[in-house]
Amino acid sequence: MRRSKYIRPTHLENGSDKPRLTTSAMIASIAGPDQQTRPAPFGNALAALARTDGRVVGMSADLAKYTDLHVFRAAHPDRFYQMGMAEQLLMMSAAGMAREGFQPWVTTYAVFASRRAYDFICLAIAEEMLDVKIVCALPGLTTGYGPSHQATEDLAMFRGMPNLTILDPCDASEIEQAVPAIATHKGPVYMRLLRGNVPLVLEEYGYKFELGKAKLLRDGTDTLIISSGLMTMRALDAAKQLQKDGVDAAVLHVPTIKPLDEATIIAECRKGGRLVVVAENHTVIGGLGEAVAGTLMRAGVAPPAFRQIGLPDQFLEAGALPTLHDQYGLSTLKVTEAVKTWLST
Repeated sequence: MRRSKYIRPTHLENGSDKPRLTTSAMIASIAGPDQQTRPAPFGNALAALARTDGRVVGMSADLAKYTDLHVFRAAHPDRFYQMGMAEQLLMMSAAGMAREGFQPWVTTYAVFASRRAYDFICLAIAEEMLDVKIVCALPGLTTGYGPSHQATEDLAMFRGMPNLTILDPCDASEIEQAVPAIATHKGPVYMRLLRGNVPLVLEEYGYKFELGKAKLLRDGTDTLIISSGLMTMRALDAAKQLQKDGVDAAVLHVPTIKPLDEATIIAECRKGGRLVVVAENHTVIGGLGEAVAGTLMRAGVAPPAFRQIGLPDQFLEAGALPTLHDQYGLSTLKVTEAVKTWLST
């Protein structure tokens, strides 16, 4: 696994009594200690899909183990292609495979797909509307290995690319449902991936994934939290805590970032009197928050207040992942505190 130059040892900063973050738990699971999980939902779902769809091939840039594609490799070794540490070559090869009638499923880290291979995805895949599925691990702040591995701006980069469908699923069950849905969708897809032992969250809400659709998971009269990816887990947990404190919070899950389900978002934000909060595992620049804000502005919808929970517009620290989530406001505790503060002002 490629390591970041930004990993720093623990020591006192500038002579103060504030220690730097430690490097332990840098790729800790996002699951809580008592939370039910399912291992490698993407790898298992893709292996199952390939048993019935002969077009499917798996491709990786030396990261199959870290994107759960090793499960597919074990099940279908003759349909797996290891391209080495060459993300641009990976995307060009996937484009060639798609032109020959295959359906390539390409995995790497989100930083490498977005920063290193953007032009190749744009011109070789998206412009040609090729049927390539790009599935990338370590989105946003899901690793503590510093800016070289933290894809905090991938949604902002890819939202501007024509023809590209963008997904940010919440949990293991949604990833499993998204894989066959992506397979039947004609054209390129970029999906953020939660890998390893992924929490199960949405089943208790009777949730069913639909490409391009946002879903209201719980209703509430005081605030509406619009979220995607792992922040939907945090929003749901925060809503339960807020309920104990007398705050009634609704949660609207938006797994498809592009095309955005503008109709559902507008309809929910038109319900009067609610604070609207967008929570995302991404910089506040150019992601779901600004997509929602633009949608509301164009529709002439003005909620009483609009706030964002997301990562700051800066390069983030390296360190222990739970600590970083607290520091940058993505933990359940920080989401709960932020909503309570905004409701009281």
